[in-house]
Amino acid sequence: MRQATTKLTVNTHGEGLYEFTRELGRWVEGSGIREGLLTVFIRHTSASLTIQENADPNVQVDLCDAFDRFAPKTPGLYIHDDEGPDDMPAHIKSALTDVSLSIPVVDGRPAFGTWQGIYVFEHRTAPHRRTVMCHLIGE
Repeated sequence: MRQATTKLTVNTHGEGLYEFTRELGRWVEGSGIREGLLTVFIRHTSASLTIQENADPNVQVDLCDAFDRFAPKTPGLYIHDDEGPDDMPAHIKSALTDVSLSIPVVDGRPAFGTWQGIYVFEHRTAPHRRTVMCHLIGE
């Protein structure tokens, strides 16, 4: 059994989904591990990870709109607003999604479905540099 780890950085420029499927795939292919399990973990509390359709960009628009309805940026709605009106809504959105994902690796590649991609789901309005830790175990 072998293991490999890396840190990927995803630059965001405000709320939305930022795909990093290709970067992740290149790293997995370069690891030399052909079969195994890939874990990805985002090191933030106001952004999250998601596997979502990457064929129609309207899916991403609709997701962002739906999450804004779940956790609106309404002034005075939340006690925690230390970093502005998007602060607590970002934490709520992150809690509703995933900070860690597990992806099978088959034939040296992440086993995504035909229309699946992996994204950093940025919940803040300002640009950020998001860190995604990756751990691959297998043979």
